[in-house]
Amino acid sequence: MATITTSLGQIAKYIDHSLLHPTMTDAEISAGLQVAKDYNVAAACIKPYSIPAARKALAGSSVRICSVIGFPHGNSTTAMKLAEAKDAMLLGAHEIDMVVNVGKVLGGDWEYVRNEIFVINRTVTSIPVDGRVDGKTGLLKVIFENDYLQAEHIVKLCQICTEIGVAYVKTSTGYGFVKQPDGMYSYKGATVEHLKLMRENCGPEVKIKAAGGVRTLDEFLYVISLGVERVGASATVAILDEAKQRGITEQLAEFPLKTPQAMASGAY
Repeated sequence: MATITTSLGQIAKYIDHSLLHPTMTDAEISAGLQVAKDYNVAAACIKPYSIPAARKALAGSSVRICSVIGFPHGNSTTAMKLAEAKDAMLLGAHEIDMVVNVGKVLGGDWEYVRNEIFVINRTVTSIPVDGRVDGKTGLLKVIFENDYLQAEHIVKLCQICTEIGVAYVKTSTGYGFVKQPDGMYSYKGATVEHLKLMRENCGPEVKIKAAGGVRTLDEFLYVISLGVERVGASATVAILDEAKQRGITEQLAEFPLKTPQAMASGAY
């Protein structure tokens, strides 16, 4: 049986705790920020207006503030995305998750897509984090929304993001529901097939973020084994509590790596 070597702290530092649902109240966001701090995750992924609250809630911790722009459909103009990104960074974000213009991707307007990613990455990486002068600047994660795309689109986006040098490429927003022939909407999020495709077609310096559908510890550990370096999750408490129950501690140790049946078929 395959195994993975990890610890509780390592698992937590793979997580971007997601607080992006449109119905979340300020009180629920505040509670979620406390979860992010208590569990010492990598980042709290929040709506732009929540950045000042996150700065207060996460003060003194190593949890980073991640904000979203062009979210969730990516249809804002490049100028508006730039304004959002700059505003978020100046308010105190450390990381920006930007949604590509999906229509432009599907239409093959790669010059538009490349230019938008380039100028936003340049802006985010030119602004010092927290106004510091130690050279540390923001980083950009580019959200593809894979549910809408074919493999050739994903490959091309990986190539563009590698050329530009973005920090991360990300599978999904969590809200990319696709209309089916029966009129119903469904959503897969991060699939094994797409994660492998992204890892194979991004340069080694570009990291992968899986978002959408990773809800159990086994699913989490499996996507990490595929080369994923961040996981967007709303099930943070369930995943980390399950890890504790299964004997994962702060000490590095080897654990069995299971392949959940749903994941083996390509989706969770």
